[in-house]
Amino acid sequence: MLPFERLQKSNTIENLWIYILLLLKRKSLYGWEIPAAIEREFDFKPGKITPYRVLYRLEGDGFVKSKMEGRRRIYKITKKGKTELNKAKNFYKKLLNKLG
Repeated sequence: MLPFERLQKSNTIENLWIYILLLLKRKSLYGWEIPAAIEREFDFKPGKITPYRVLYRLEGDGFVKSKMEGRRRIYKITKKGKTELNKAKNFYKKLLNKLG
C-alpha cells in the first residue's frame, strides 16, 4: 500500500467514529441510515458490519445514546460525544497548521 493510500485508510475506515459522531451531531439517525450517509457525505464506503460495531461501541462508551421508535432504534450524539468530536477537530486543525 502506498503512503497516501495508508493515510487515507487510517483517516476514513479506521476512524469511522469521527464520521458517525459528525453525522449524529447534524441530526439523529437510524442505524441503517449511517453507512449510506457516510458514503454520500464523505465519499467512501464503509464495510457492511463495521459501522454497526463502531456505533455499538460508541453507545457503550457513552458517546451516543439510542432509543426505540416503533421497531427502529434511533441514535443521537451525547454531550460526551460532542466533546470527543471537538477534540478530533482540534487535533486535525493543529496537524494541518503544522503541515501548512
